[in-house]
Amino acid sequence: MDFDVAVIGGGPGGYVAAIRAAQLGGKVVLVEKENLGGVCLNRGCIPTKTLLRSAEKWEELSRCAEFGLKADNIGFDYAVIFERKTNIVAGLRSGIEQLVKSNDITVMNGTAVLTGSRQLEVSTAAEQVTISASGIIIATGSVPSTIPVAGHDLSEVITSDQLLELTEVPKRLVVIGAGVVGIEFSAIMRAFGCEVTVVEMLPTILPMLDSELVKRMGLLLRKQGIKMLTGAKVTDIEAAADGVMVKVDTGKDVQDIPADKVLIATGRRPVTEGLGLGTAGVIFDNSGIQVNTRMETNIAGIYAIGDVTGQSMLAHTASTAGMVAAENVMGLHAEMDYSAIPSCIFTHPEIASVGLTEEQAKAQNIDYKSSKFNFAANGKAVTMGETDGLVKIIAEVASGKVLGMHILGPHASDLVMEGALAIRNGLTARDIAHTVHPHPTLSETVMESAHGIYGDIIHQVKPKTRK
Repeated sequence: MDFDVAVIGGGPGGYVAAIRAAQLGGKVVLVEKENLGGVCLNRGCIPTKTLLRSAEKWEELSRCAEFGLKADNIGFDYAVIFERKTNIVAGLRSGIEQLVKSNDITVMNGTAVLTGSRQLEVSTAAEQVTISASGIIIATGSVPSTIPVAGHDLSEVITSDQLLELTEVPKRLVVIGAGVVGIEFSAIMRAFGCEVTVVEMLPTILPMLDSELVKRMGLLLRKQGIKMLTGAKVTDIEAAADGVMVKVDTGKDVQDIPADKVLIATGRRPVTEGLGLGTAGVIFDNSGIQVNTRMETNIAGIYAIGDVTGQSMLAHTASTAGMVAAENVMGLHAEMDYSAIPSCIFTHPEIASVGLTEEQAKAQNIDYKSSKFNFAANGKAVTMGETDGLVKIIAEVASGKVLGMHILGPHASDLVMEGALAIRNGLTARDIAHTVHPHPTLSETVMESAHGIYGDIIHQVKPKTRK
C-alpha cells in the first residue's frame, strides 16, 4: 500500500498531523494501536479536567453560604462523576474519529515498525501490511515513568492512567512527585475528601515555574489540607493489613505514612522501543528522538513530534509540531518555535506560564524588570470570591518587550494567552497596557501588571517613601 504520508500514533500530535497533511492534498494513513486522541484525551488532559470540574463544583457548593445561598444535605456520588468522565472522553473521541474520516484518512488499528526510511510494517488483529510512504511522522507519545524503589510493583502502587480508572476515591493517597501531574491529582483527590501526602525529592514543588508563584501555590495547597514533604525521598513501600506503608526519608527523620494507594508521578518517558528506529537509522536516546526545527530526524523524510521527542511534553506542543511536520512533508517550509508555548496547571487556583521566568532571565544576564498585580485588587475576582494569586510580567528594560508572563489565579489558563501573543509577536508591556481591557473582567489584572513595567499601577496602593 502506497501513501504520501504515514503517521504512527493518533494522539493530539498524530491525528492533527494526519489532518493537516490531508488538507494539503496528501494521501494519508494513520496507524494507532489503541484509541484516537492518545494520552491527552483518553488518560490525561480531558479526563483529569472533567474530574477537576466536578471537584470545583463540589467546592463551590461547600462555600455557597458565602454567597448568601443555602443548601442542605449536599454530597457527591463519585460513581456518577466517573461515568460523566467516561462519557465525555467517549464523545470527544467520536468527534476525532469523524474529523479523521471526513478528511479521507485511512485509519489502521495496529502497531507499526519501521523497516526502512520509506517503509513500515503494520500488524493488525487480522493481518500484516507493508506500507510505503514518501514521508513518515512518528507520534508515539510517552508513558509514565517508574521508580526503582522496593514495593513499586505492589497492586496499590499506581500510575496516573490507573488512578483515572478508580471508581471510588481512596481515603489515603501518597503522591510521589510534585510536578504538574502529581499536583493536579493531589488537588482533585483532596477536594473529594482524600487525605493526600505529596513527597518530592527536590527542595520545592513545581520546580519548572517562577519561584514566587511556587511559594504562593505551596501555601494555598497546604491551606487546602495537602501535606507536602519536599527534599524527601521514598525509600520503601511495604504491604500492610489495610493498604501499604510508605517509608519516607525527610533528611531529618524517616516517616511511615499509611496509604490506600500510592501514585507514581515522577514524569513520563518517550515511547521509542519496538519502532524499528535502529533499522531505519534514526538517532534517538533515552530522552527521545532527535529532531531539528522542522521536526525532521537525521533521516530525510522521517519526522518525529510530541512527547516522543522529549521536548515540551504538552498536548498543544504536539499538535503544533504535527502541523509543522505535515507541512514540511507536503513540500512547504515550516519551523517549530518553542519561545511562546504556554504551560498550564489546572489546580485551584490555576497556574499558567509562558516565556522566561525571573530565574531564567537572571541566568541569561538579561536586563529585565518585573511587575506584579494581585487578584485581590481586581473587582471581578472579588465578586467571584477568587482573590488568591497574582499576574507577573517580565519585560526587557531597553525595549519593553514582554519576555515572560506568569499567573496564579482564576482562569489563569485563559489569561496567559495575552502573554503568549505578546512574546510571539515581539509586543511590549506598553502595547498591553494601552490596549483597552473591558471592565469588570479578570483580564484587567494583566493590563494593570503591564502598567507597572514602565509606570505606576492605578489600582494599587502606592508605597510610602521614606523621608
